[in-house]
Amino acid sequence: MPTQLLPPKLVKKQLAGHSWTGLMTGALMYLVCLTGALCVFYPELQRWEQADVRESLEYDPALLETSLNSVIAESGADLGPVYLYLPYEAYPRLYMWAQEESRFLDSDGSAGGPVATDWTDFLIAMHVYLTLPRTYGIILVSALGAMLCALIVSGFLSHPGLIKEAFKLRLGSGTRIEQVDIHNRLSVWGAPFHLLIAITGAYFGLALPMLAALGAISGMSQEELLTEVFGDTPALEQQVSRVQLAAAFENLRQVDPDAEPRRVILHNAGTPRQYIEIAAAQPGRMIGGENYHFAPSGEYLGSAGLRDGESGRQVVFSMFNLHTGHFGGFVVKLVYAILGLAVTVVSVTGVNIWLRKRKQTDVINDLWAGTVWGIPLALMIPAITQIAFQFTSMELFWLSLTLMLIYSGRLKDERRVKRHLQTASIVGVTVLLGTHLARFGAAAFEPASILVNGSLMLYLAYLVRAVAKSLRISDSVALSAKQAT
Repeated sequence: MPTQLLPPKLVKKQLAGHSWTGLMTGALMYLVCLTGALCVFYPELQRWEQADVRESLEYDPALLETSLNSVIAESGADLGPVYLYLPYEAYPRLYMWAQEESRFLDSDGSAGGPVATDWTDFLIAMHVYLTLPRTYGIILVSALGAMLCALIVSGFLSHPGLIKEAFKLRLGSGTRIEQVDIHNRLSVWGAPFHLLIAITGAYFGLALPMLAALGAISGMSQEELLTEVFGDTPALEQQVSRVQLAAAFENLRQVDPDAEPRRVILHNAGTPRQYIEIAAAQPGRMIGGENYHFAPSGEYLGSAGLRDGESGRQVVFSMFNLHTGHFGGFVVKLVYAILGLAVTVVSVTGVNIWLRKRKQTDVINDLWAGTVWGIPLALMIPAITQIAFQFTSMELFWLSLTLMLIYSGRLKDERRVKRHLQTASIVGVTVLLGTHLARFGAAAFEPASILVNGSLMLYLAYLVRAVAKSLRISDSVALSAKQAT
């Protein structure tokens, strides 16, 4: 796009707006984008956390039926909903959730060990709502998605030559020019993906306010709106009887032979209002799945209408897969993770450009270096405690990051802050890999663990190279200073 097509005054205003929006959101955008890139592989991370759990894609609905009825008999009418999570390719494990407790199920349907994926759950919580109170956190993260949309648009308007210079990449100088080229090239190459992530990310937090506004305009009640979006649910009142789960599975095969069951929910378990819901993935479709309803006898009652319902409903239920990349197998998830890391780098280089444009360096430079290199290490520390002691907490992350920032501010040397935190990260990755191997032994070489541990080894190699380069530069500077004196 030739520069003259846009008035210089507009370009200048867009550049100022782009800079200030990026600065205001830089650290949070970096944290959300980094954790989002990691969360693409959350099923594999969960398997890595419990690498020694038996895995299989096979299960017997009749044995699940026995387990389900046993839980109901033991707990009575106060059980609430019971969830059965069925194995699938990315997470080939079977487990049951009831009364806020999750346990794996063995091949005979008996209860196995507890599900303990606290670190992955923490990582997801960090991405979705920054570990803040859930409602406020989701709204904040969604607002960041909206701001990312603004950054993408203002970035193109403030840099009319972006597309023209799409292949201009001057690496190796270590100067502001290098940061500008990395920032602009990744922004152009990843723009469609970044916009998709920004829009779908903004949607999740804004959905409820949008529903409230729609209710006010249409005069519909909240219950009517939820029914309109999520579909109707059965309203049953019958004598409490044994739940015929195997019959429900057989009837599902008759209704939708291509459906891939992922989750069973027994709503209102042990009460006259209980009914079965089977959530099933739809091969070749973007929507997250379809929900099929069955009476306790296994009789088919209908579906929520997500698969063949109105186009607006199908769009709503495609948002999760569009945002996470969970619609095309491993290759699509890998592309999403790489592009997610790209927008993470864009967030960092944007602030780097602003810092290098200033005529002075101060504590802001030190704190930014502490943020960029402290966040990955602070995420790693709870992972180590989880693998070693089965303990993770958000307080541990925030305390670790706070201490790193305090250290960064007191050190008052951006380069040393970066090198010290990278060195600490080398130690952290080494300890994490060693702890995982010591705890799980041969299971640490299962496919999901190889993916995670292999990625950690690549990160370790990058850190070693970065520290070695930093030390060479430091020695060179010291030698030059010595020669000058």
